[in-house]
Amino acid sequence: MAAPGGTLNCEDFSMFQEVLKVMRTIDDRIVHALNTTVPTVSFSGKVDATQTCKQLYESMMEAHLSRDKAIKACIAQTSEVVGHLREERAKDSENLVLIKQLRKEQTKLKLMQSELNVEEVVNDRSLKVFNERCRIHYTPPKVK
Repeated sequence: MAAPGGTLNCEDFSMFQEVLKVMRTIDDRIVHALNTTVPTVSFSGKVDATQTCKQLYESMMEAHLSRDKAIKACIAQTSEVVGHLREERAKDSENLVLIKQLRKEQTKLKLMQSELNVEEVVNDRSLKVFNERCRIHYTPPKVK
């Protein structure tokens, strides 16, 4: 679904959302992952919870970063298209096809920007769940 290099399809917004959905799998399954890998107090001797939490945290951060980069790359690409279409419209303000295309791209740009807000909510939720279960086993490095 994702293009080579892990980039999103920025042309088609529904594909863009579909790929993001797949990329968010780790966040959707964090509760399950924590429940199946981080032991409760009674089973704590059988599993290295510190290592498990550390690995989960690192893969979660990697996923968050790659999604953030992908969304911002699509926003930049779509902004460029919008800018180009605005220049074209300035030269030919009566061209209805151009005006329609510009509106379509502007709408897509707004939707992509709103995905950054969705991303923030998803990330916050995952970190909250992670901290609830892993705080006694692993303390993530402080983010500046």
